[in-house]
Amino acid sequence: MSEVKAKALAAQETTGILARLTTEAKNGALGGMADALLSGAQEIIKANEEDLARGRESGTSPSLLDRLKLNEERIAGIAEGIRQIIALPDPVGDLLESYTRPNGMHIEKRRVPLGVVGMIYEARPNVTVDAAALCLKTGNAVVLRGGSSALSSNRCIVRILREALAITEIPPDAIQLIEDPSRGSVDEMLKLNGLLDVVIPRGGASLIQNVIQNATVPVIETGAGICHTFLDDTADPGMAEAIALNAKMQRPSVCNSMETLLVHQGYAGRHLPALAAKFREAGAELKGCVRARALVPEMAAATDQDYATEYNDYILNVKIVDGLDEALAHIRRFGTKHSECIVTETGENAGRFLQEVDAAAVYHNVSTRFTDGFEFGFGAEIGISTQKLHVRGPMGLPALTSTKYRIVGSGQIRG
Repeated sequence: MSEVKAKALAAQETTGILARLTTEAKNGALGGMADALLSGAQEIIKANEEDLARGRESGTSPSLLDRLKLNEERIAGIAEGIRQIIALPDPVGDLLESYTRPNGMHIEKRRVPLGVVGMIYEARPNVTVDAAALCLKTGNAVVLRGGSSALSSNRCIVRILREALAITEIPPDAIQLIEDPSRGSVDEMLKLNGLLDVVIPRGGASLIQNVIQNATVPVIETGAGICHTFLDDTADPGMAEAIALNAKMQRPSVCNSMETLLVHQGYAGRHLPALAAKFREAGAELKGCVRARALVPEMAAATDQDYATEYNDYILNVKIVDGLDEALAHIRRFGTKHSECIVTETGENAGRFLQEVDAAAVYHNVSTRFTDGFEFGFGAEIGISTQKLHVRGPMGLPALTSTKYRIVGSGQIRG
């Protein structure tokens, strides 16, 4: 039996135990996991250094190395994410509907775990903990398949988490890590109908498309993040500068960072050269349309391919538009339905933008960097869904549940 099938089967065998655990038991186990991460921080950092060394040797970009890197502060943040989850209400068992039919049959609709969740993700080892904690809180087992670039980190983290579970009511086998780094292990997971109840991909566009196109197991799509910020003609200059710089430069390697800055022609004439200078000072490489380059000749030329690229790096496209309609058209063409922002003092334009843009998160005068489960008050997130069925946006605890009808009667039969 392959590693993938054996570990998925082991995870499935824990679901009956998980389904009957109390919230107190689950929270206690999660607290132990958080404590164990803090106690094992130096072990994790040592393992993470192995991943970083391999990344540097293979020429991994600085922004992707930053995504991979763990230190005491980040590990403390990951542990705090677990504690946020502990503090949140447990959705399992929630009563969504309750009614009695004319024949006396009583029907309830309640939240239940999904079962076994397969996570396929790339170079962010924090996802290992986020996914495990969210799944366990909702009574799900999880099979993790992280990227080879974080394998040493993930091995260490999962070992520590499983050791923490060994003294709790949650079976350690509820968390499984696939260590086979080959693409074959991913391909096998995508076909594990009957063992995996859902697969959630989290990473770049090529990973997500591979999962969507080849999975027979149900998929929750987490999309790539080609996010835009539109600076309208009436945008407050100080606010616009702060939001735009934050959206791109605060952490460009993540999916909610801005890739293209859309600028109203009037605003551009007054403010674009100074704003471009701020971006260059912060270390950004700028690519612009013809009109943007006329105002800032230092920009390289931006192409349609650039507008369709999720850089995850210190590279920013700049496009000048005639107004809101052209900005909306550009977002419709190149956006990935993730996160979009308008900076404006015009209520009508803000209203149209919020109404017409088809994305999981749409912002008025707020940086797109807030599309995040922690920032939305969900604790850690398992991903950001860009699809429209079941869940959309940052996926917290309720997103990892399904529903079950419970019907109680007194002998009714159907005539």
